[in-house]
Amino acid sequence: MKIKICGLMNLNDIEYVNETMPDFIGFIFASKSKRKISYEQALEMKKILNKNIKSAGVFVDENIENIIYAVKEGIIDLIQLHGEENENYIKELKTKVNIPIIKALKAENNLKDNINSTIADYILIDSISENSFGGTGKTFDWGIIPKTDKKIFLAGGINAQNVLKAIKTVKPYCVDINSGVETDGRKDKNKIKEIIQIIKGYNNE
Repeated sequence: MKIKICGLMNLNDIEYVNETMPDFIGFIFASKSKRKISYEQALEMKKILNKNIKSAGVFVDENIENIIYAVKEGIIDLIQLHGEENENYIKELKTKVNIPIIKALKAENNLKDNINSTIADYILIDSISENSFGGTGKTFDWGIIPKTDKKIFLAGGINAQNVLKAIKTVKPYCVDINSGVETDGRKDKNKIKEIIQIIKGYNNE
């Protein structure tokens, strides 16, 4: 079971993940996110990020050229599309960069069709919110996720209290955690440590 800690915002956050070693972290570049950072901030953080931890850049309906810039500057190792990007957008992106693409899908009834129709390398499933593209801290009915061969990143309100239930219900490729490891809107080292210990304990059973 892979682990992703999303929404890192400063060098302290990088120190926390370097100590606890999740598989992935996320830098959010979406303009409407309260966790948005600049490319300059992300590059500074990336320079001290442990080389074994892969960084994903989170974008919402971003100009493709801006994503290409982040890739070429070595800021990100994966692209996470969290908006209304269609398959033509993903196809164009794939012709211009050679790193994996995660497509975020909302947890709704037509999930199976959306999963099967995308050429993205990974699928991220998150709770629905009319006012936000993710990071809401709200869970959803994990039972609606269909069986699929695609690798699933499971997001949406996951924390130390519910992570084992989420893993056992969905059996995702990766658990994606954001607000579940925060206190007062900031990453909490102890919460990160706790949830990673729980997941790694599960992996070792």
